[in-house]
Amino acid sequence: MASSSLLWLCSSNPLISSATLLKAHPRFPIRHRFRCSLVEPLKFENGKPHFPLLTSDPAFPTFLSANSHFQNDINKHDTRLRIFSGTANPALAQEIACYMGLELGKIKIKRFADGEIYVQLQESVRGCDVFLVQPTCPPANENLMELLIMIDACRRASAKNITAVIPYFGYARADRKTQGRESIAAKLVANLITEAGANRVLACDLHSGQSMGYFDIPVDHVYGQPVILDYLASKTICSDDLVVVSPDVGGVARARAFAKKLSDAPLAIVDKRRHGHNVAEVMNLIGDVKGKVAVMVDDMIDTAGTIAKGAALLHQEGAREVYACSTHAVFSPPAIERLSSGLFQEVIITNTIPVSEQNYFPQLTVLSVANLLGETIWRVHDDCSGGFEPYATLGID
Repeated sequence: MASSSLLWLCSSNPLISSATLLKAHPRFPIRHRFRCSLVEPLKFENGKPHFPLLTSDPAFPTFLSANSHFQNDINKHDTRLRIFSGTANPALAQEIACYMGLELGKIKIKRFADGEIYVQLQESVRGCDVFLVQPTCPPANENLMELLIMIDACRRASAKNITAVIPYFGYARADRKTQGRESIAAKLVANLITEAGANRVLACDLHSGQSMGYFDIPVDHVYGQPVILDYLASKTICSDDLVVVSPDVGGVARARAFAKKLSDAPLAIVDKRRHGHNVAEVMNLIGDVKGKVAVMVDDMIDTAGTIAKGAALLHQEGAREVYACSTHAVFSPPAIERLSSGLFQEVIITNTIPVSEQNYFPQLTVLSVANLLGETIWRVHDDCSGGFEPYATLGID
């Protein structure tokens, strides 16, 4: 009771000092010894000014109410979210930043005469949540090395969290040993990204789900299917005429999930045997496609050998139209010649990999995954899940 009255006396009368208090009450506890001579203590916490809720109260200093807009300026210009783009796909990174209402971070990337890569951040990222947008598309080794150096630059600049946003993960097909004395390059690349300093990876449509297990850091895996499904839903195709086709046995699970969301369409499978890398031979078809609109679904189109031979088989079996849907358009030669040969009514891809102007052909449709990745970045930054509509299909845990 005496202690509380002493505290009230000291706080109500700033002229009473701690020395006077200790003289009058020598047994006053040490934990209550403080100075009371400050008329108005500084109200700063972690370097940011404290703003009261009721700025119109006359008890508050006038500078707080006069500059009430100052808090908005701090929130606007002191965001802890930064997005940087590598040289692999700057257009996609710009679209992501526009969707999020942000500007791309300033970064300097150049190559020396001997091919070495130089990276310098042109703004501070200390304590920031940094997202680096860089697919490891062709040239895969150049873009991968650039990503690693970008991660290292952010780590040495004291970024709080570094997320490698990899719309297309190169080397994903080297995820297992199919023969003796082979390397598992997907695991090696995952180790490089982790050791460079990344805290998290955001990837889109990995070639195989087990690739997520190669990383020793959290991996957010999103799918490009919602973007393609929305586009197909806008087309005037009768659901009874649809059939979803997997170009190989390995993609059956992907095609089955796609068919379930596409009006629960029936499924067909192209059986093929591969005699070498980038060489495929179609054997037979499992399922009925006669008189139907066939939608071939795959995660990537490289040389288009598999999907082109599969389309030819579908036409032989009586398919009325054939659509090719893929998230990643690698388009290694001679993919353009095969895709534009008239086998396909339309080739639908996304912009996870930039398509050069000379590779465009009349049947090609490019959809953007910027909104998908932008929404995922927001949820990762805000520590939110993607488990509720309309983003339940993002695949964010």
